[in-house]
Amino acid sequence: MRVLETKIYTIEEHPNKNKCFDYIRENWHDLNQHSVDEVIESIKNLSNVIGGSYDYCIGQVPDRGEFISFRDFSYDALNELSADDCPLTGVCWDIDLIEGLKNENLKGVLESLHNSTEYVYSDEGLNELCEANEYEFDEDGSIQ
Repeated sequence: MRVLETKIYTIEEHPNKNKCFDYIRENWHDLNQHSVDEVIESIKNLSNVIGGSYDYCIGQVPDRGEFISFRDFSYDALNELSADDCPLTGVCWDIDLIEGLKNENLKGVLESLHNSTEYVYSDEGLNELCEANEYEFDEDGSIQ
């Protein structure tokens, strides 16, 4: 029988945080998928309020085929919405989507989504994630 000892670190204790961040970036590719799901829910709920039809192709990272579109909807119903109240889902994406459609700039929604993903995978965003979830790491940066 043999006993192996392994040092385990929190993100704050780790001698090389970049190893931890690199491990997460290389292995966890859906950290901001919840935001994509929230945008989709906002799209669906907005269509229920303003009528018409919608279509979309969105993701966490920029893609040249991405888009959000609404057709044959009620401009009156749209203009009655107060974006700041987040009336569709209660999430911040309601603001971007309503204002984007009012200003005919739905690409702004995609830019906000991509900026959110960029932050989630930044050193600062990953540090917050690790602290909030009390993740522990080996010396090589892999999560325990």
